[in-house]
Amino acid sequence: MTDILLVSTTVAERADADRLAQLLVEQRLAACAQIERIESSVYRWQGALQATPEWRVVFKTTEAHYAALEAALLDAHPYELPAVVAVPTHTVSVAFAEWVKGELA
Repeated sequence: MTDILLVSTTVAERADADRLAQLLVEQRLAACAQIERIESSVYRWQGALQATPEWRVVFKTTEAHYAALEAALLDAHPYELPAVVAVPTHTVSVAFAEWVKGELA
C-alpha cells in the first residue's frame, strides 16, 4: 500500500472544475488533477430525483496532505454538500509516487 490518494469531487460547471484543479495544484495540495465529463449523475437531492451532467475532478495527493486538501476543497467548492471521496492506491510506480511527493514538498 502506498500513501498516494486519488481524491475526487464533482461540479456542475467546467469553469468550476478548472478553478478547483488550478487552485489545489497551485497550493501544492495536489500534484495534478484530471477533469472529465460525466454525461449524467443520478441522485436524490432535497427529496427530488435529479439527473444532471457534471464534471469530475480527480486529484493526486498524499495521505499527509489530505486534510488540508479537503479543507481547501470544501472552502472553494460551489456545492452546498460536495462529494469528496478519497481512495487509497494499492500500487503505483515508484517514479510516479516520488513525483507526486516532490510536487507537494
